Amino acid sequence: MISGGNLYAVAKAMAPLYTAMALGYISVKYLRAFTPDQCAGINHFVALYALPLLIFRMVASNNPYTMSGRLLAADTLQKIILLAILFAWAYWANNRQKKSPPSASSSTPLQWVVTIFSLASLPNTIIMGVPLLGGMYGSMSAGLMVQIVVLQFCIWYNLVIFLYEYMAAKAVLAKGHQVLPARVTEQISKSEVAMQEKESSTEAKQTQNEVCVTIIEAAELATSDQSETSEVIAKVSDQREPEETPKPTVVVKVVVSMAMKKLLKIPNTYASFLGLLWSLMASKVGIKLPEIVDDSLAIVSTTAVGLSMFTAGTFLARQTQFIPCGYSKAIISILVRFIIGPLLMAITSFAMGLHGTLLHIAIVQAALPLAVSSFVYAEEYKLHADIMSTGIIIGNFVSLPFTIIYYII
Repeated sequence: MISGGNLYAVAKAMAPLYTAMALGYISVKYLRAFTPDQCAGINHFVALYALPLLIFRMVASNNPYTMSGRLLAADTLQKIILLAILFAWAYWANNRQKKSPPSASSSTPLQWVVTIFSLASLPNTIIMGVPLLGGMYGSMSAGLMVQIVVLQFCIWYNLVIFLYEYMAAKAVLAKGHQVLPARVTEQISKSEVAMQEKESSTEAKQTQNEVCVTIIEAAELATSDQSETSEVIAKVSDQREPEETPKPTVVVKVVVSMAMKKLLKIPNTYASFLGLLWSLMASKVGIKLPEIVDDSLAIVSTTAVGLSMFTAGTFLARQTQFIPCGYSKAIISILVRFIIGPLLMAITSFAMGLHGTLLHIAIVQAALPLAVSSFVYAEEYKLHADIMSTGIIIGNFVSLPFTIIYYII
């Protein structure tokens, strides 16, 4: 049973989070200490350095040989079922959108897939899960929370980032959809595009205005370099005759190739898999990271959670209302986080044969508040950050009664 001391431990874990968030809010709202560009820079530091180092340390310190296979199988099945449902809905919604007039302000179905998936299946298992479930089920739950978050870092966050990059690449190509011929697209699919004119315009006219398309790095076609890509597409458009529209399958291959190459350049990818590689080797041999290396990583990685909440506070301060996404979306996000997620987890846990304490831990951890890192990535890619920030701010308060109810049931 949860004692007063256990509830105090949960409050003790929550207080620093809201302290950092309040500091960020006050710094922007009242002190005007940071500009929007500076706030974006802080968030970029967290996404590029602090979170990858935190991911590496957590994954590297885990023993993969002692992980609970059934719990991880239930967690994986929950996410697979959720993704299958969301992608099926996205396919239906996308076909429906094609028959209706396009709206520039509305989100695409794929954007909602990423947001709902993050809300429903990526809980804050370490900061909130360890003290809360520790009070409910004892010290054994802490190790299980680490196992779940390791799986999240190695697979599911990489999948979320890939989908972000996929949408970013698709948006870049969509701007040049009317000017990108099929034969140029086929050359992109092998790599990427850049346009190189002939030595002079006179010689170009004499050679039937041919345009040479060369290879550039995939990173230049990601979100940070969309303007350069648009210029390339514009130059190609100006110096070619009208041609047929690229085939949808070819465009998909282009976008997937661009997103994959961008994903391979992101620190999170290397942090998770290098951490997994080290944990497999270190757990087998019985060694640990040298203290000088671990301390060097720790000094940066420990800033990840605090700065994530700080940026959530700065984001909230820049909005026109306290609930930036609106009350209806806030209520829906709470239902997704605390009803849909645990319900799916209960179904998959029964399917995997979990019972007793392990079953209870699986369901209760699914009712934990939204992970802070989900907001960091949403803000980094400018996609539904208002919903994610609301999910964190309100979710941390709402999660306690929900988890207690699930514990009692």
